[in-house]
Amino acid sequence: MTNQIRLRITFSKTEAMRYTSHLDLHRTWERTFRRAGLPLAYSQGYNPRPKIILACALPLGITSLGEILDVWLEKGMPISEVLSALQSTLPPGVTIYHLEQVGLQEAALPTQITAAEYAAEILESVIDLDNRLAILLSEDHLNRERRGRGYDLRPLIENLSRLPDTAAGCQRLSMRLSAREGATGRPEEVLDALGISSHSVSLTRTKLILK
Repeated sequence: MTNQIRLRITFSKTEAMRYTSHLDLHRTWERTFRRAGLPLAYSQGYNPRPKIILACALPLGITSLGEILDVWLEKGMPISEVLSALQSTLPPGVTIYHLEQVGLQEAALPTQITAAEYAAEILESVIDLDNRLAILLSEDHLNRERRGRGYDLRPLIENLSRLPDTAAGCQRLSMRLSAREGATGRPEEVLDALGISSHSVSLTRTKLILK
């Protein structure tokens, strides 16, 4: 146990992986580590599993530039060697941005996430977008319903603002939403509150914020 190391990888999930589920992404990483020949550490118990933890689920149809996972290896290895082995086996749609070693006793990765940032590219122009934003942000409460239960969306919106339009003239929004356990804001629900169909928007999670 004492020889194990814990690595943290920041990576992208781009167009080729847009419709890959959270579970399938986990399986993809498991296969990638095995193909790379890295000594994965396994959990204890009747059904040992590789110790790989993704920070938080990314909904289908959303790409990302800042996903995070933790993985445990049975023995220490140079970071450069691990990175080189992974780079040769990564599937299309995944790019590693950063790889570092973190403490074995750090809290579970999902509990360290406090917020997530998104960029939304609106494919069908909204003439009164600025007015819609102003009205939403002026509200003290935004009562919504999720899975049959009511909740207040407003405190889950930490920041919501315009980004510069694309070169093609598409409007863009920046969102920073709470991503704490039991208090997670979803970008499609913010869009719905603005009266914008998520089907007409391309969403990218740009960053996960850790404590």
